[in-house]
Amino acid sequence: MRRYVLTGTPGAGKTSILRGLADLGHVVVEEAATALIAEAQARGEDEPWTRASFVEEIVELQRRRQLAAAATDSPQVYDRSPVCTHALARYLGQPVPPSLTAEIERITTEAVYEPEVFFVRNLGFCEPTSARRISFEDSLEFEKVHEESYRAFGYELIDVPAADLARRVASVSAAISRCGP
Repeated sequence: MRRYVLTGTPGAGKTSILRGLADLGHVVVEEAATALIAEAQARGEDEPWTRASFVEEIVELQRRRQLAAAATDSPQVYDRSPVCTHALARYLGQPVPPSLTAEIERITTEAVYEPEVFFVRNLGFCEPTSARRISFEDSLEFEKVHEESYRAFGYELIDVPAADLARRVASVSAAISRCGP
């Protein structure tokens, strides 16, 4: 089972790339944090990421989605992984909860994700959304934390540089195809 991670700073275009990969027939798994934020905001909670349990909720949803997607033999592409959640906890200055430590141990021991991670580089700006309220300057700092976290856990980063969407999608798709079935 080949599972690839697509990561990078907020606003770098990961979701757009993921949708492009899905259009090409790749199996994709959406980002957990964005889904949790949307659900909480629909219930009237403006900033769910400030909740102490937010990181643990992301870990649980990521785990459920990864286990549910395990039924296919096709390569899978994940918009973020528990390593991103680790970077988020560090960036927010929160302690890394035991559930996240255990999940990172599981994905490492079981080699759940490919050791090469697609690192989507920033586009030179960061557009705010209801779920993304980070300045471009802060997004660059968050990008560094992501990069440090992945390297610390032994992943190799494959840069997906800023470019037009079609070129980025084609680049990631070609890299997945080169790795074989």
